[in-house]
Amino acid sequence: MQNLQVDGDRLWASLMAMAEIGALPGGGCRRLALTDEDKAGRDLFVRWAKAAGCTVTVDRMGNIFARRPGRDNSLPPVVTGSHLDTQPHGGRFDGVYGVLAGLEVVRCLNDRGIETEAPIEVSVWTNEEGTRFPRSMVASGVFGGKYDLEEALAITDLEGRSLGAELARIGYAGEAPCGGRPFAAFFEAHIEQGPVLEAEGRTIGIVTGAQGQRWYDAVLTGQDSHAGTTPMAMRRDAVFGMAHLIAAVEALVAEHAPQAVGTVGEIRVVPNSRNTVPGRVEFSIDLRHPDPAALLRMHGELHRRLPEIAAAAGLELDLRDVVQVPEIRFDADCIAAVRDAAAALGLPAREMLSGAGHDAMY
Repeated sequence: MQNLQVDGDRLWASLMAMAEIGALPGGGCRRLALTDEDKAGRDLFVRWAKAAGCTVTVDRMGNIFARRPGRDNSLPPVVTGSHLDTQPHGGRFDGVYGVLAGLEVVRCLNDRGIETEAPIEVSVWTNEEGTRFPRSMVASGVFGGKYDLEEALAITDLEGRSLGAELARIGYAGEAPCGGRPFAAFFEAHIEQGPVLEAEGRTIGIVTGAQGQRWYDAVLTGQDSHAGTTPMAMRRDAVFGMAHLIAAVEALVAEHAPQAVGTVGEIRVVPNSRNTVPGRVEFSIDLRHPDPAALLRMHGELHRRLPEIAAAAGLELDLRDVVQVPEIRFDADCIAAVRDAAAALGLPAREMLSGAGHDAMY
């Protein structure tokens, strides 16, 4: 088993075939969760998994489990996987690599006629990105007991379509319970999504855990007025006010450098007219830090500073906590397995926390 290697060419070909679904002109992919493109990616994976001799189960959150039987199928499975949905401007490897790497392990074992003691499963988790339905890793969160099933199915996109309805529309509203069964272990192979490994010339990141994160939704309300006839001193401009709030977020993150990160990734302006002073703006805030105490301090300061700035500008602020993901430390035995494998193969590696959230956290 120590000399067993996957077929890299076959894995690459599978990745490139999946990348054709939702392909973008610049080389990336757009497969938003539960869209027709996501369905096409899921369908392709299911066909490949069945061709590899796996049985496929879909649970009520649309999570897919492709199972290769073992010698003793009463044992809990060893599971590996990730997600197929992408960001609006997603890459070819984010998420999908972890799914297809797991499938390649199954194919490799088949090629050599190797029977494992316990079953192996390859998983596809629904709506990991949280881009279309605003709660990232929601389906693995339901599986792990973090979120309520019915509340998760009721989450809606910007057009008001619910996650549950869209699962049914694309044919992936499964009947199996979501969660409630053991895994022997879970591994999620992933690209780093950042520059650290490449900058250091290392191949493998031995991920020991993931940093905590908090998401917020902010609504800033002022007054619509004419862009040409309203004097500056008499305006209640929500966008200019938002600019001050965003600057405050940037300053807050700088105070907790170098480990803190902050992002304002969504902005919606109302009425979004070129010659109207905007009276309302909605925007998101994403704060992350590997130290739970530091993240809690940032949370408190955000709720203190932003209302003060809004009030000074004569604006009303509604700041809501949307998601809190605690810092996670992964299982020591699983970490050791990755560390030992990298050493045995002579691959340059380093231990690191993941800056991004992943389904493995739940």
